[in-house]
Amino acid sequence: MAEIAALPFAFGFNPGTTALIVIDMQRDFAEAGGFGASLGNDVSRVVAIVPTVKRLIEGFRAAGLPVIHTMECHRPDLSDLPPAKRDRGSPSIRIGDVGPMGRVLIAGEPGTAILDEFAPLPGEIVIEKPGKGAFYATALNHDLKRLGARQLVFAGVTTEVCVQTTMREANDRGYECLVAEDATESYFPEFKAAALAMIRAQGAIVGWTATTEQVLEGIANA
Repeated sequence: MAEIAALPFAFGFNPGTTALIVIDMQRDFAEAGGFGASLGNDVSRVVAIVPTVKRLIEGFRAAGLPVIHTMECHRPDLSDLPPAKRDRGSPSIRIGDVGPMGRVLIAGEPGTAILDEFAPLPGEIVIEKPGKGAFYATALNHDLKRLGARQLVFAGVTTEVCVQTTMREANDRGYECLVAEDATESYFPEFKAAALAMIRAQGAIVGWTATTEQVLEGIANA
């Protein structure tokens, strides 16, 4: 079994059973005028990780390893959007409303699209998820079983919400999880730091953390 230098200790993996999951790298969360910015967040933090996420994706593609993309979005009729999610807080625009990039977080709208820098290639799995976790109300677990995946590497946004939620869901289903810490981000740096600490606490209770360089080195040396 190959290893990636990681915290709290080395992450053992088999390239043949390893997949990359890129969480919600969408225009609505990364661009001015998107939903993230409408909530008052500094989207420049997300923009800053784009080159690193791209490098990680390209490394997996070059190694012939699966890349899976997720998109947080809802049906146009909002039938999969609970009122408790839509009505929370006092945003300037709500999910389903028309914004600068079309209807916010609605499948097929421009703002929901994955950033052009790493748009999915033909054959790559794209999961449209209505919740924070990518396993809820999706076929992700089925897709991973079909691929024979047992170890998962994570990137994307935000670290403490959709990334950590999906890692916890994966951990409960028996997957071994690692997050590339410089390929994930939060609008709040203190939340990212806390989430990474929680993930690797108590002997990797949820999973491991490593840099993108460490992940790619581990794959290259496998």
